[in-house]
Amino acid sequence: MRHPMQCMLDAACEPYRGAGRFAYYFARSKLRADPVYQSILELGLLCGRDRVLDLGCGQGLLAAWLKAAACCYRQGNWPPTWPAAPLALSIRGIELRARDVQRARRALGPELDISRADIRSASFGAADAVVILDVLHYMSPEAQCEVLVRVRAALPLRGLLLLRVGDAAAGLRFHYGRWIDQLFLLLRGHSLARQHCRSVAQWRALLRECGFDSEAEPMSRRTAYANVLLIAHAS
Repeated sequence: MRHPMQCMLDAACEPYRGAGRFAYYFARSKLRADPVYQSILELGLLCGRDRVLDLGCGQGLLAAWLKAAACCYRQGNWPPTWPAAPLALSIRGIELRARDVQRARRALGPELDISRADIRSASFGAADAVVILDVLHYMSPEAQCEVLVRVRAALPLRGLLLLRVGDAAAGLRFHYGRWIDQLFLLLRGHSLARQHCRSVAQWRALLRECGFDSEAEPMSRRTAYANVLLIAHAS
């Protein structure tokens, strides 16, 4: 039997073969190297959350990863120390970039309900969990607050928000992450974007203002970045 992580990686990336070489190899490198995907499963963060909304979902990697995890779990190929995989999931995504939306639709088809829209104005509907990975720092401070207020309105009491951010108080590691972030934007054919970053303490203060209790989980394992996953519950 293959190692569970290899099983999940292969299953999650396979749909992207039909979406082009870039989509496939980007999925493979991102899912292998970025610790947030494994951590979401290892910590059981989405267990019991039936309706998941992925804001700024890119080419739908989270949806592909969760589907692969459910498949491997049902096959019995699962790390014995981890909680159960999230199984009863309805996943919606919102993404602004047309190319990413196209790649997601070609790879995942109806398995991901994805809309091309700007999360600063798009309707969120209702969800049990909202995931925002590396997105809010591209918005103005006012827009960050407005998005989080609308996320809170979309969630029930104790609904979950997973917000991955860079810690602006982390010195050189934070600045290195910003440089790499901008480089990847250029490599993917996008223009440079102004960033509005905060320290973890400032992000958590903003979450409190917007109706969330939060805790911070380091999310830089095996990387040189200063990333943190804020695990927030609607209060």
